[in-house]
Amino acid sequence: MRILVVEDEKRIADFLSRGLESAGYAVDHAPDGQTALDFAHHTEYDLVILDLGLPDIDGLQVLEKIRNRKASPPVLILSARDTVDDRVKGLEVGADDYLVKPFAFVEMLARVRALLRRGQPTPERLQVGDLALDCIRRRVTRQNEPIELAPKEFSILEYLMRNRGRPLSRTMIVEHVWDMDYDGLTNIVDVYIRHLRSKIDDPFPVKMIQTIRGIGYMLDLPEKSGVRAGDLT
Repeated sequence: MRILVVEDEKRIADFLSRGLESAGYAVDHAPDGQTALDFAHHTEYDLVILDLGLPDIDGLQVLEKIRNRKASPPVLILSARDTVDDRVKGLEVGADDYLVKPFAFVEMLARVRALLRRGQPTPERLQVGDLALDCIRRRVTRQNEPIELAPKEFSILEYLMRNRGRPLSRTMIVEHVWDMDYDGLTNIVDVYIRHLRSKIDDPFPVKMIQTIRGIGYMLDLPEKSGVRAGDLT
């Protein structure tokens, strides 16, 4: 899942970005309101974390513009504005939650996960054959046996399972999971796919992660994939 952090204080932005990335999320950082709006226009985010005291545009104006878009992600306000009136105004303008600075990261992360659950139309538990992924507890099992995954491995698997039967390009996977653009040279996706296969495919007779020649990867049961054998490697 991809999160946009809108925060002009670099120290706080770096703290948030590192913490969220360690929790398995892809993070973009916008240091001002206009950059945030540009990012929101070109990228589909699962959540926006928004500071109100921005150097160019007031955060509430940024919130209003985000809410005017057809596809509007959940918004968590992080702000030093701590009066009841400030919180009420932020929620009335369209924020989904409001957290006052200073804050504990564990509390913020719990609120992030709650908002993502609320805004996520897909199931909290994904199942493909005997492979199961619990999106809330971040657990994976196959044939009821637990499988330990690193945060990025979990994020890739979740993305593949949410798009079961749909070929995903390396570009799509990188842009969804990592805070970077795919430059056509990196093999980071292939490396992580190999790691995933070693854990969820190699020990089992049925292989679910399929390489789609000329495109990227797809997860599905082989007999239900609908992809011609010549397209798979």
